[in-house]
Amino acid sequence: MTLTLTEPPFVRTSLLIRRPAHEVYEAFADPAVTTRFWFTSSTGRLEPGATVRWDWEMFGFHTIVTVLAAEPEHLLRFDWNPDHPTTVEFRFTADEGATFVEVTETGLTGTGDETAAYASGSTIGFTKVLCAAKALLEHGIVLAVVADHR
Repeated sequence: MTLTLTEPPFVRTSLLIRRPAHEVYEAFADPAVTTRFWFTSSTGRLEPGATVRWDWEMFGFHTIVTVLAAEPEHLLRFDWNPDHPTTVEFRFTADEGATFVEVTETGLTGTGDETAAYASGSTIGFTKVLCAAKALLEHGIVLAVVADHR
């Protein structure tokens, strides 16, 4: 069987979080909150023009994040992984006291097999991040799905 890509793969996942847009945006912009559900440490807040380092100590992994856009309550866009950079965008849409969060990641490179595998893995990862953020923000539960990933 031969499969041919006609467009570059990308990542897209989304979830409704039943909290106001300001609170949901802050959960991703402020590492004091984000470290409770995604990465274990950060060198700073996501603000326009910022470059920060995120660590996942449990995996011995880190990446550098360069913020391209930060519009409170609406948008976070950044490049990460300087060795194989991609662009990640979080869109926050207010919805009657809740917030619809959509994550996209573009700029994947490599062979068809490599980009398809990356897109699949990244979609799974961002879905876990959104679920963990939802558990924390809606119920105060620290859901360790990122830390427990294998």
